[in-house]
Amino acid sequence: MRNITSRNYTILASITALLLITGGLLLLWGISPRPVWELTIVLMLIVVTAESFRALLHHQAGVDLLALLTLAGALALEQYLAGSVIAFMFASGRSLEEYANGRARKELTALLERRPKVAHLCNSSGIQEVSVDTLHAGDHLLIKPGEAVPVDGLLLTKTAQVDESTITGESRLQRRYLGEQLLSGAINAGGPLELRALKSAAESTYAGIVHMVEEAQAGKAPFTRMADRYALLFIPIALFIAAAAWVSSGDPVRALAVLVVATPCPLILAAPIAIISAISRAARRGILVKNGDALEQLAIVKNILFDKTGTLTTGHSKLVGIETTSRFQPAEVLRLAASLDQFSLHSTAQSLVSEAQRRNLDISFPDQVVEEPGEGLRGQVEGHSVSVGSLSLVLGDQGPDGWVQTQLQKMEMRGLSGAFVGVDGHLAGVLLLADQIRMETPRALRELHRAGIRHTVMLSGDRQDVAETVAISLGFDSVLAERSPADKVAAVEAECRNAITAMVGDGINDAPALAAADVGIAMGARGAGASAEAADVVLLVDRLDRLPEGIHIARRGRHIALQSVLVGMGLSGIAMIFAAFGYLSPVAGALLQEGIDVAVIINALRALRPLPQYLAEARLPVEIADKLRHEHSELQPVLDHIDATIQMLSSGLSTNIHEDLKSLAMIIQEQLLTHEHEDEDKLYPKLVKIMHGFDPLGSMSHTHREIFRLARRYEQLTNEYTKNELSDFQLRELRSLLLSLVTIVRLHFAQEEEIYFTLSDTQQ
Repeated sequence: MRNITSRNYTILASITALLLITGGLLLLWGISPRPVWELTIVLMLIVVTAESFRALLHHQAGVDLLALLTLAGALALEQYLAGSVIAFMFASGRSLEEYANGRARKELTALLERRPKVAHLCNSSGIQEVSVDTLHAGDHLLIKPGEAVPVDGLLLTKTAQVDESTITGESRLQRRYLGEQLLSGAINAGGPLELRALKSAAESTYAGIVHMVEEAQAGKAPFTRMADRYALLFIPIALFIAAAAWVSSGDPVRALAVLVVATPCPLILAAPIAIISAISRAARRGILVKNGDALEQLAIVKNILFDKTGTLTTGHSKLVGIETTSRFQPAEVLRLAASLDQFSLHSTAQSLVSEAQRRNLDISFPDQVVEEPGEGLRGQVEGHSVSVGSLSLVLGDQGPDGWVQTQLQKMEMRGLSGAFVGVDGHLAGVLLLADQIRMETPRALRELHRAGIRHTVMLSGDRQDVAETVAISLGFDSVLAERSPADKVAAVEAECRNAITAMVGDGINDAPALAAADVGIAMGARGAGASAEAADVVLLVDRLDRLPEGIHIARRGRHIALQSVLVGMGLSGIAMIFAAFGYLSPVAGALLQEGIDVAVIINALRALRPLPQYLAEARLPVEIADKLRHEHSELQPVLDHIDATIQMLSSGLSTNIHEDLKSLAMIIQEQLLTHEHEDEDKLYPKLVKIMHGFDPLGSMSHTHREIFRLARRYEQLTNEYTKNELSDFQLRELRSLLLSLVTIVRLHFAQEEEIYFTLSDTQQ
């Protein structure tokens, strides 16, 4: 509503203060201060009249009307001192308001100020400093220490350490490796690094974030309009009290005093400042709320729908199993596939390479690599012809046999994808891949339910049984499976008819559903896709647990705004009664009203503070938590071995089953049980000291005991079944035992990793 900046109001406040003091000095010297104080009042009258007229032209409520009447009344009643004080108070109040607005917007404007402007381009002429706007995909760039990454690109240096806090809000430095994507806006926190541009500056992540921030700054909170409506109710009451005071006392000065304390500054200051402060606080935590309307809607959300892939899950495939034909071993199939996949930038290929490296497999350098778009790779590895990718790529003109049909059915039933591997014209196996649930997803959903969200729904394109399994494991209230983008829009619209509803998604296909929701929330850490453009709220941090925090911030901001308005109006109402009975002069009323203004502004700025429940610092060093999770990764081959043994017992293909069973028993004893004993005896006592409650890891220790029992029982059975051929009953018992063991261990690992994540998670 106002076009006068904080600096101009500060100058105006200084001028009115100087004129006010000058008039006081003239009075002390016996000279009439009237001309100076009249000038003060007239100057402010011109400003307020212009602002009120501009507001009316824009069809906005003229909440400065009482200030205008007050100044005019002071001038008409020759209350020059009171009018000058009011003019100074009004100008200083506006200056304070704009300062508070500026402080509240600090986190938003900081993003704009950090926009990369120059880049170092490497070409045949050497290294040239160029404008970021001139960069194109494919450019070779040098990023010096301390510089911002100008565009999204692939890292060409072996390793790099970057600070992504500007984009994601994560304060911890991130280590990136050759071939990984770096986001524009990230700061190089290590040595010089080289980058291959993937996008132009206008198409990069930071440009999208800047665009969304500009939208956020342009928005006006509807709560401000609500404050205007409060003012429209308040103004007639104030005028009535002023008129009654004048009529009953016959003294128009009392009416002036009522108008002085009735100026609705708590309305025109506190509400927008509280809303903007909440938006700023959210931005500091990596939660970009585009406008006040979105913030207020977010505060009253009751139902939330979630797209599954990329929102509840990481969106990146992870190897969860290896199925091989009789001629090949699982580790060999993965090793050959990873050797070939070194030449691919596809996320799945890179995931397989990382998994092979984690398992310490000897990866070779491939030759004659050819990439078939959308299909996979072909090439030579150690003299063998290897292909990795789709089933059609590996089989060629051959039709799928019974083994392949069985694997396809398993993949469909479990909701898995797969990378098929061929060696020398023969199908070697399939690498089973699954999109992993985000580490923070279960905690985020529990927190949403504790925050009062009534109904959570998972939307998925998966089959009903697969989707239900995921939804039940995460604690959703309901699940809608086999839904197309159009079906998702219909589901959102149906929920919106029942209550204020939010939709959370990340992909382009989620954009229509986000736009249909009362509040669209996008997982936008990887840039400004269609979903981020359609959303009202963007989680710049690639973490779902920022959503409940954002809801808490929005609720507190709305509560503080309403509280400031009502308390401010209440105090002004009490002051009006005192002024109406002659207990407050216009000058005293102006000073009191300024005190009320300051109080409500300070109260509104409380929305900038961190939420108390998110103040706890990490109690487990991140390095230790990462090490503990890495230990679980190192045990993955043991679990794969158990899975392979279960498959062997089902198929009866082993020629030396007794030795295979004994070998597995030894591996379980020496690797898995050694790890679990160390956790129980050494790690858990340390964790208990930093956790709350009595015996907080009691249930986890119980799981340890069950793992020990199952492992011991398996060892006993393998010792009993040493000579004779195993009966069907014995095979079933062994399969059941191993299946129970591997299931419990995987669940146990997941529970432990969530504990490590929670204890090491820094919320600052």
